Amino acid sequence: MKLRTEFHCHTIYSKDSLTTPERLVEVCRRKGIDRVVVTDHNTIAGALAARKLDPARVIVGEEIMTTRGEILAAYVTEGIPPGLTPRETIRRLREQGAFISVSHPFDVLRGGHWVLDDLLEILPLVDAIETFNARCMWPGFNRRAGAFAREHGIPSTVGSDAHAAFELGRATLTLPQFEGPDALRDVIGQGRPRTRSSAPWVHLASRYAVIRKHLDSSLDMPKQA
Repeated sequence: MKLRTEFHCHTIYSKDSLTTPERLVEVCRRKGIDRVVVTDHNTIAGALAARKLDPARVIVGEEIMTTRGEILAAYVTEGIPPGLTPRETIRRLREQGAFISVSHPFDVLRGGHWVLDDLLEILPLVDAIETFNARCMWPGFNRRAGAFAREHGIPSTVGSDAHAAFELGRATLTLPQFEGPDALRDVIGQGRPRTRSSAPWVHLASRYAVIRKHLDSSLDMPKQA
């Protein structure tokens, strides 16, 4: 059995998304996404809420802002706070046995991108590099990530980075059956990507979410599980 897997998406628990866990699970079911790693910014609360709705489909993840760039993790059991060094973030994730990737490493238009020397420093400590992010506005950012992964012999993940429900499934990796982080590490190199870029205007949906939450306090969500 092959599993179409979404590695990177957000819910209303991220400051720049309005997608509820209920809506995320509904859309993943409808689009035939077999596994979805919910990776809200600096919290696992949305992922935990989504997993309660569909434990077989949802994997708890987190996108964590370190002092150097963003880390993308799957099978997170305890949320990691932002603002730690990359090594400390990775140390805490490895203690949990989490699967560790690096999101949009060369997208200089986003605050979470990586300087090459910093990325090379953590490379032996991570399981994969995100080599296609559907929200990268310039294809060269993804091409550079892919070339980097090939040069250093590290597996790839891809992700929609969906902040709105309609973006889910734009970039998925079809993998052999896996259950748990160790099994994911075993099969990640066999993934078959299915990717298409999102239009640049999807970033307006994120901006709208931030503004709407600022204006409507009823949309404020807890930041940590």
